[in-house]
Amino acid sequence: MGNTYQRVLLKLSGEALMGDLAYGIDPDVVQSIAEDIADAVKNGLQIAIVVGGGNIFRGIKGAAAGMDRATADYIGMIATIMNAMTLQDALERMDVPTRVQTAISMQEVAEPYIRRRAIRHLEKGRVVIFGAGSGNPFFTTDTTAALRAAEINAEVLFKATQVDGVYDADPKTNPNARRYNSLTYSHVLTNDLKVMDSTAIALCKDNSIPIMVFDLSVRGNIGRAMTGESIGTIVGGSCDVS
Repeated sequence: MGNTYQRVLLKLSGEALMGDLAYGIDPDVVQSIAEDIADAVKNGLQIAIVVGGGNIFRGIKGAAAGMDRATADYIGMIATIMNAMTLQDALERMDVPTRVQTAISMQEVAEPYIRRRAIRHLEKGRVVIFGAGSGNPFFTTDTTAALRAAEINAEVLFKATQVDGVYDADPKTNPNARRYNSLTYSHVLTNDLKVMDSTAIALCKDNSIPIMVFDLSVRGNIGRAMTGESIGTIVGGSCDVS
């Protein structure tokens, strides 16, 4: 099956890289994610990635412990670079050319974020991993994902999570929870469905970028999402509950 999309942005949480660990990076999980991405690239998909840092440090938790919020957020941004470099290494071991671009200058280990250069890398078949969030405290990596998706003209934002879509209740605690096949941006915002933070949803809404929420832990799901298979919830359509 051919690609439904040509250029996408994949949002990975830092927690997605932990696997079953309490903290840090599970090499087996990173390898599995990299294999999925490598398969998609070989099929001609242009992939940009925004990775979080919550497996190493989360700014909000640091602030809650008494740290200055801006300082805590900057530490969290630096943590995302560690994740980005780890994912880059895994991809390049599979012969997938990859570039890390960072919103905080770290010229010894990564390129600075330059929009036109990022697009050029994508056109040449390289995976681009955006680290250090937007470079600004008080903004989440979800918001960064929406911002970068708009900047690089991505056709869709893939939000990889630990559940297989968006539900009308918590499926872990409510056995009657129903999964949405599709949702409007407004429904997500009005009902505070926690797909992404409200700034990210509003950015996607303003720029007509659909969001696909799917389960990252199922091997091959990135490729299935790429071909438009219905494996999760699409935000940007009408409301439809399964």
